[in-house]
Amino acid sequence: MVDLETRSNSLAPVSPALIGLAIAGTAVFFAMLLFIPAGRLDWILGWLYIGLLILNVLITWVCLQIWNPELIAARMRFSKGTKTWDKIWALLFAPVIIAIYIVAGFEKRDGVSSLTETVWPLGLVIFVPGSTLLIWSMVVNPFFEKTVRIQTDRGHRVIDTGPYAYLRHPGYVGLMCWILSAPFLLASAWAFVPALLSVIGVMIRTALEDRTLRAELPGYTDYTKRVRFRLIPGIW
Repeated sequence: MVDLETRSNSLAPVSPALIGLAIAGTAVFFAMLLFIPAGRLDWILGWLYIGLLILNVLITWVCLQIWNPELIAARMRFSKGTKTWDKIWALLFAPVIIAIYIVAGFEKRDGVSSLTETVWPLGLVIFVPGSTLLIWSMVVNPFFEKTVRIQTDRGHRVIDTGPYAYLRHPGYVGLMCWILSAPFLLASAWAFVPALLSVIGVMIRTALEDRTLRAELPGYTDYTKRVRFRLIPGIW
């Protein structure tokens, strides 16, 4: 459960119109990444991926609207205090993750794929649990903003409930599953190259964020003694 009463400042709710615009913009952005390189619109897996993406965003919004509405507003803004290293990381990470979809699109330009469409269910098996874990992390954690900063303006504190009782960074696990599912869902072997690089990038950010929280967030060092693993239970 999210302890809403402990938040120091509440953010203005986001209008449904703005949410709808954001969802539509996301769909158009990913469609351009996929279909412009592909040079064709009859790519069924491409449309299925866009549909899956829209459905996931809608489910995320509904869950947050019910259990953690303040996070919607927090994630739709860029707040002061973002760490410089995170800004640099974002500049390096964005083109790599975007490349997943561009590479997959180019691979489909001639209608020939290095993977058969039979791998699509495997992608779904990876995508659904990953998205579920990511949404669960957002629902539980009111401080799940887009950038790394100590949110003193919002009463930042350690969250140790839900998936955070087992892993220190469960949201990143969900994100990595989402990334790794894309090459399967788009049946593109070459897309695994930027996908794996993206996962490495997420792991690097996890380590940097963990170090920042240890140094600057009260109570986090004690939390790391209770929850030892960042991403993989019993391993790391």
